Amino acid sequence: MQMMERPWGVATYGAASVKAMPDLVRARFKVIRVEQTPSQAFAAASDAVQEVRQTLRRHGISDAAVERSRLGLKSSWSYGGSERKFVGYECQASFSVESGALDDVQPLLVDLVAAGANEIEGVDFDVTGKGEMRAEARRQAVGAARRKAELYTEAAGVRLGAVVHIDDVDPEQAGIERYRGHGSGGAASAEDLAPGHVVVSAAVILGFSINHD
Repeated sequence: MQMMERPWGVATYGAASVKAMPDLVRARFKVIRVEQTPSQAFAAASDAVQEVRQTLRRHGISDAAVERSRLGLKSSWSYGGSERKFVGYECQASFSVESGALDDVQPLLVDLVAAGANEIEGVDFDVTGKGEMRAEARRQAVGAARRKAELYTEAAGVRLGAVVHIDDVDPEQAGIERYRGHGSGGAASAEDLAPGHVVVSAAVILGFSINHD
């Protein structure tokens, strides 16, 4: 990030957050089976995968909303001290599922585990309109930076000039404490901590010229 040190004008930092209720859920899970032979492991995992597929369809999740890895196979070992013992052959498949039925998440997870999904990796909530939220957060961040610059120039008895520099920054980036530490508006807000919401943030540094006439 370019930091503006020379006193050629005024540089201000602005940040904003936009929140929305989630309308999308993504679940990541695995089917894992350990058997004594590769063929047994493949067969057990394949049966569980089919059960999982049927469960997803019963919950109204189309095949297009499901991503699944191919069945993988590896040796499985148990460790005790300096010794290891061969357990069998582990076959697994990874799933990623996307659904708009947020009220069905708990029953879905219960049924998936019953169908054979024995490792839940994560459940994440999101919004489909995140691009529009990001654009709105950026517009608000620009407005915040401009208002701050107007306040400074008014207090200093000069007139704010044109924008001569725009620096898009990560609101969580470590290098912006120089701006955040002076009432930048980049501190955590109620929106940043809103439970049950998806929060999208944006930040910008604007550089303005100063008119002295």
